[in-house]
Amino acid sequence: MAEQNEQPIIIKKIKKGGHGGHHGGAWKVAFADFMTAMMAFFLVMWLVGQKPEVRESVAGYFRDPGKFNTGGSSGILKGSRGIVPKVKNSIGAPNKKSEPEKGISAKEKKEMTLAGQSLLHALEQQSAFKRLKKNIKIQMTSEGLRIVLNESENSPAFFEPGSAKLLQKSAVILMTIAKELGHLTNRIVIEGHTDASFAGNKTYTNWELSTDRANAARQLLEVSGLRKDEVQEVRGFADQFPMIVDNPNDARNRRISLVVLYQAREGSYDQIEVGADLVDHG
Repeated sequence: MAEQNEQPIIIKKIKKGGHGGHHGGAWKVAFADFMTAMMAFFLVMWLVGQKPEVRESVAGYFRDPGKFNTGGSSGILKGSRGIVPKVKNSIGAPNKKSEPEKGISAKEKKEMTLAGQSLLHALEQQSAFKRLKKNIKIQMTSEGLRIVLNESENSPAFFEPGSAKLLQKSAVILMTIAKELGHLTNRIVIEGHTDASFAGNKTYTNWELSTDRANAARQLLEVSGLRKDEVQEVRGFADQFPMIVDNPNDARNRRISLVVLYQAREGSYDQIEVGADLVDHG
């Protein structure tokens, strides 16, 4: 009877440790907000230290991002697109896409610079140079050595007005240039330019005048020291690329330019077949 009244023994096992599971992902949201704030702070501090034009360009980007989609390839970070507008070509030469000086060695750059200095020294020995000094420019460009001979407002410098006839008193400048450039192995491109004021007529326009002047310069250069194969191309640009951009009628826009090309640039002027013929000759 006593055995029937005994209660069963119940053993309770209590697990210790643990915190009842995780607290959720709220801390991740807070951490992300903190990192975003730090990044914004970093960008603000970086922007404060930039030039005014950079700050204006960044502001312009956020106002209208679409206008920067076709921007240049030079940005603030290496390999990024640029947000600062490119400076307009200041000398009025044909505006080409800027490209790195690929294939141009430091040795060739130095030799080209020395050639320009040697040319300047030779010109300074001529009495005509003192009279025409303001009409002569010798510039180093990404294409090579550019020599510009431009006209004057008051009196003609190299050509008779409205004509491709060279002035005899100024021919010595071209002859001196030919003697100096004849020692080089580089190819040369000769360009002719006019201003926008030449009236001309239907059969003889600025196109003919600019081309004829460039060709007249070529003829004198070749009989004065250039090699027969040194001139690679003769071009006439009429008034399409003024040197004085703000005043297309300025007399200084009437000019010829001699471009002594880097060897790495000569190929870009070759008239070679670059693709399939679109004309069906069958």
